[in-house]
Amino acid sequence: MIYSAKIRVCKNPSIIYKCFISESKSLKTDRSDYTIKKHKDYVEFSIKAKDSVALRATFNSIIKMLTVYEKIEGLKK
Repeated sequence: MIYSAKIRVCKNPSIIYKCFISESKSLKTDRSDYTIKKHKDYVEFSIKAKDSVALRATFNSIIKMLTVYEKIEGLKK
């Protein structure tokens, strides 16, 4: 893997972690992989990819799922 990126989410780390841990296997491919770590105040995604297209695809998948979470949270209010 030659490309890497990290994303930190500081809002509701427990809920975010639960949402993503079940999806973690579906986003892994032979060209990219990611890990998710739950810390006290945030969740951190570490993405590793063989090429920039795979990095962007994994990054976008994570961002899309975060967007869905935000929209659902907005409906609760």
